[in-house]
Amino acid sequence: MTQEVAMTTQEQQQWIKDQYQVATKYLAEKGLVTQSVTAEESRYLTPMIAIWKLTVTGGSKYWVICGDLPTDHSSIDVATTARDALKHFSLKWQLQAENLLQSDNNAQKNFAGFLISRAEGLYQVCDNESLWQA
Repeated sequence: MTQEVAMTTQEQQQWIKDQYQVATKYLAEKGLVTQSVTAEESRYLTPMIAIWKLTVTGGSKYWVICGDLPTDHSSIDVATTARDALKHFSLKWQLQAENLLQSDNNAQKNFAGFLISRAEGLYQVCDNESLWQA
């Protein structure tokens, strides 16, 4: 997640739109219908990470992460900001990877390696103060 990719403003806007569709489709597959997005609290690091704060029918709210990493979600109760949500996913994926590494299944071990690399990348993004300046 450290490679630099030059994108035009139009390409960035299209990537953000595409990631929003990925996030809402992901929630729909979980039986959660997106009602609205809190755009001012969602963040994007094109073309690598999008973290969305979404409200679903019924009023529940979720952080949804997608991009060049696994798409995942958690209740907004885990974090008050997008940055804290990224930290949450980083820790969550590290713990999931530890469990997968205990498996005898090579595919699960390979996925664990992928999760670890993405979790480490997320932590680096969270730790980079310049990305979080207003």
